[in-house]
Amino acid sequence: MSTTGTTGHEGPGGARHARETTDRLLRAATRSGAHLIAEAALLVQGWAVLADPIAGAVYSTPAAAAADGVHAAADPRDHPHCLQRPAAGAVLVLAPGPAVPPEQAARVATSTAALLEVRGQRAAELRGEQMRLHTTLVRLLLAGHTTAVAETLGGSRLTHVTVYRLTGADVPTAHQVLWRAVRPSLAPHADACTLLGRLDGELVVAELHRGGDDGRVLRLVSRVSERHHLLAGMAGPLPLAEMPTAHSDAAAARHSATPDRRIVPADAVGTSRLVPLLPTAPYVRWAGSVLRPLTPAHRHLLLVWLRTGSKPRAAAALGLSAGTVRARIRELSRLLRADLEDATVQAHLLLVLRAPASADPDEGDRGDGGTARLETLPAGLLDTDAVRAWARGLVGGLEPHLRIALACWLDHHARTAPAAAELHVHRTTLSNWLTQCAEHLAQNLGDAAVRAEVHLALRATRTGPDDPASLPRRGGRTYRRL
Repeated sequence: MSTTGTTGHEGPGGARHARETTDRLLRAATRSGAHLIAEAALLVQGWAVLADPIAGAVYSTPAAAAADGVHAAADPRDHPHCLQRPAAGAVLVLAPGPAVPPEQAARVATSTAALLEVRGQRAAELRGEQMRLHTTLVRLLLAGHTTAVAETLGGSRLTHVTVYRLTGADVPTAHQVLWRAVRPSLAPHADACTLLGRLDGELVVAELHRGGDDGRVLRLVSRVSERHHLLAGMAGPLPLAEMPTAHSDAAAARHSATPDRRIVPADAVGTSRLVPLLPTAPYVRWAGSVLRPLTPAHRHLLLVWLRTGSKPRAAAALGLSAGTVRARIRELSRLLRADLEDATVQAHLLLVLRAPASADPDEGDRGDGGTARLETLPAGLLDTDAVRAWARGLVGGLEPHLRIALACWLDHHARTAPAAAELHVHRTTLSNWLTQCAEHLAQNLGDAAVRAEVHLALRATRTGPDDPASLPRRGGRTYRRL
């Protein structure tokens, strides 16, 4: 006696149906991944989604099923009716209709996943050449060949660029993941184009657009940074001709990134709670006078140097040698008639570079008969109730030994060994104190711009010399709390 509807053995009709299913999937796979997913959804009389952990839904049929597919891939136990298969670095999710036999749905899922793997392998073979092309285009943009690149990618339609620079131990893997998620295309006359290149061990993402973007690339870069523990700086949108500026600004911003804030925009690094509190007229007049001998290129170099906190890091951000940066800063020190290695002068210089532009082009030429000096602030600039309140809010409440240690460390440009030697304490002791300072201030002392503001706040609230010789002690190298 025969039994109908059993599983595990198929007659001639079942074998023919399996071949037809495979043929339909093969024909769809030769067209595109989207057609393959659509054919799979049709064969299971339900929906199908290829879900990427970074990009979300890569393909979805119907489009309304995208969210369900992503949720099912993230939490399989909450969607027991769905079939899931790993496929080309993503997850294939099928939701078969109630009339489809389980063995047919499983066959469609397995065949579709296998075909997606084949397509993925073919794409991987071509990806290396495409990645090298992207890196070349990024280098051309940095070399100033913006017109040629823009015409290749879309003519005058692409006018602005947003740049991301990412570093970390897992950059190669993150590059592959971000490539799959972004699915970059060099099709001409598009409204936007994303270039991904590997330059000197870091990942550079340049999004070319028409002056604004929808935030998609930012969201993808953010997810990749979190997943692969990368730190990133972002700059833009800027005109395409200013690609080198955006590139260096992104690197400067990256030096302010932390595991708690993995992407830092360049404009956020330049913001300050102190600047809006300063008396506008004397501040703008002083800043304009100081900056008079400098060109825009000089100012940009100084700003990148102050934001990154060191000449080697500034050189890497600017694409210059460390020796070139040192020579240019020596020349700028001569032009400004100031010792730019002094911590106080650097804090004043950052204030100058942050000053709002004057509406009157002659504003910086009035009142002093010559170029103002960086060493001395205008009378009363930090001596206002608003500034004192800001300074007390930032550094108020520090215990004497912490305040003295922090001031000494800042005077030594955040170098622990010479500061510990001047304080006559062990480097581990000083490191522990600096950790306590950072916790009390709720600030990232690894950020050079933050350190400059803390330096100014300490000076604004100083009632006596923060002298290492005055460090409270109790025998040997220990200290006594007052």
